[in-house]
Amino acid sequence: MSHDNWLVSLLVKLAVMASIASILARSNRFKSILLQEKRTMMQRLELALWLSIFFAASAAARILGKTAYQGADLGLEGSLIAGILGGYVTGLVSGILISLPAFLFATGYATMPLLAGVGVLGGLLRDIAPGPEAIWQFTPLFDFYRFFKSHNPRTGGFHLVLFAAILFAEFIRQNLGHAFRQQVFYIAQDSLSPNPWITAALYAATLFAVTIPLKIWNNTRNERKLEEQGRLLMEARLAALTSQINPHFLFNTLNSVSSLIRTDPNQARIMVMRLSKVLRRLLRKHENFSTLRDELSFIDDYLSIEVVRFGDKLRFEKDVADDTLEMLVPSMILQPLVENSIKHGLSSKVEGGAIRIHAHRTESRLHVAVEDDGIGIPESKLATLLNHGIGVANVNERLKVLFGNEYRMWVDSQPGRGTRIQIEVPVLETGLAAVS
Repeated sequence: MSHDNWLVSLLVKLAVMASIASILARSNRFKSILLQEKRTMMQRLELALWLSIFFAASAAARILGKTAYQGADLGLEGSLIAGILGGYVTGLVSGILISLPAFLFATGYATMPLLAGVGVLGGLLRDIAPGPEAIWQFTPLFDFYRFFKSHNPRTGGFHLVLFAAILFAEFIRQNLGHAFRQQVFYIAQDSLSPNPWITAALYAATLFAVTIPLKIWNNTRNERKLEEQGRLLMEARLAALTSQINPHFLFNTLNSVSSLIRTDPNQARIMVMRLSKVLRRLLRKHENFSTLRDELSFIDDYLSIEVVRFGDKLRFEKDVADDTLEMLVPSMILQPLVENSIKHGLSSKVEGGAIRIHAHRTESRLHVAVEDDGIGIPESKLATLLNHGIGVANVNERLKVLFGNEYRMWVDSQPGRGTRIQIEVPVLETGLAAVS
């Protein structure tokens, strides 16, 4: 083989490895198994099967292509990677399966014990690793200065051992290839006195071929970790926001009860009973979403308490389309808006007023509005209403956390005529979404 063809084979080898790693990184099932550090026996075998299919195909491409695609054969590298990532069982099974094309179609009888042994070597390397992160942090450009200055010599020592093990595996393949030319595949120089630079390039290619998938899959791991951290952060923000709503509602309700204890003990008793019903709902297992039907039921209970306080001065009306009742909305999304209408719109209005809730659907959007005929909001406060305070601003923040840019919330108000708060969110139906 000429030097140019030989170098092309090495470049093909690295390109094929990068392609295999990238294709596997797109499979959700492969990623779910790969990213688990502790696996059952079935998961280890499934990981071996995933890796074997692709790396055995690379060996088959070399066999079918004769001399045209020598660099495509990644059997040794694939077996070693399988052992490093999955342990002894994964490495051994992968080595055997990857060697089947050579064993069956190319008289590569010594290939099976070689690849099986390399797979077990990978399992040994996994066992001596100080931790899973040490495997993913490996780089072919070993930094001896950092190794001797490192405060964690175990990780540096493992990287040095892994570095040497990869070169050792290639050394074994080269020597077995010389001894059993028809039974073990290897990229060989035709010259009796090999060029040392080309030999160094061959070993470097094997080193990089093992490292490339580790780097690609480590990026996948990091992306998954960022997604998980984002999910946990969102849940923490939702929990914090929700915890602002419930005490706020309880505080106002208890104030109403305390005002009735001396003036109307019987009404105070009824109000406490209704409050206990509301609290039972609040103390259930909390979920981020509930049906609009449940939210409206909660508003009925909540307003039954406020009616005791306001009497006939407070009226409640609903204009809700039947096809919206089973749609999912963020839990406790209506109560702060209704409370805001009572507190700021109707409480100071002598003749009282009405609160109306409207809901309808248009294609893939749910529209909900809470409207009152109270005193309205001054224009100076209206501009900052969604960003300040507890009730309306809290609802806006929760919607932002849950839906990102996929929601709309706006407030229309005319002093002396009332306020209308409108929300538009994507349609989520029970059975199609289950977010907790």
